[in-house]
Amino acid sequence: MLRPYYYHDFAQPDPPHQGLYLELVLRYLRSDRTIVRVLDAGCGDGNFTASLADEGFEMYGIDLSLGGISIAKERYPQVSFFQASLYDSFTAACGVSTFDAVVAIEVIEHLYSPRQFVQRAHAALRPGGLFVVTTPYWGYVKNVLLSLTNRIDRALTSLWEGGHIKHYSYQTLRQLLTVQGFDYIAFHGAGRKIPYLWKGMVMVVRKASASPNQ
Repeated sequence: MLRPYYYHDFAQPDPPHQGLYLELVLRYLRSDRTIVRVLDAGCGDGNFTASLADEGFEMYGIDLSLGGISIAKERYPQVSFFQASLYDSFTAACGVSTFDAVVAIEVIEHLYSPRQFVQRAHAALRPGGLFVVTTPYWGYVKNVLLSLTNRIDRALTSLWEGGHIKHYSYQTLRQLLTVQGFDYIAFHGAGRKIPYLWKGMVMVVRKASASPNQ
């Protein structure tokens, strides 16, 4: 069955991202006591957003999927959810001036224009605000091993309707973020204990005080 690019028609929350990333994301959000208002950009059904709200953060979530936002609002009425494109102004969509942090959990690999998305995150953050990005990890060692074991087609399948359209290494993700005016803070592999074979990665950056064009 072919599905539209954005869809949420399942009845249960999607737990894998919680186990992979929740503790790492919380570590950095808790590291700065001035972080209160947080946006989950590409929140889907709101499961991850609600987990951060349970930790005391003032959470907002945006997603293009009407189905996802409908589920999120029904399940988590304590969180502010809005249907909006990730290429449009985050603050305008949510009716706020700035955010202290933006998180993007397994989102950037689905976007045709990740540069525009990163620009929107930069614009939405206050000076010094955090941007936490997670995405599947792709590096040389992992790619070679997948090729040698004849699993590259399965890992990078083009038959997944609405699936991943871009694949990031540490270097390409860091370049994407820092060119848009973010200062690099940290990187973590996630999902496997064997280095360079990680399932996913977390990159944390901070909005610089000056814009990248100044």
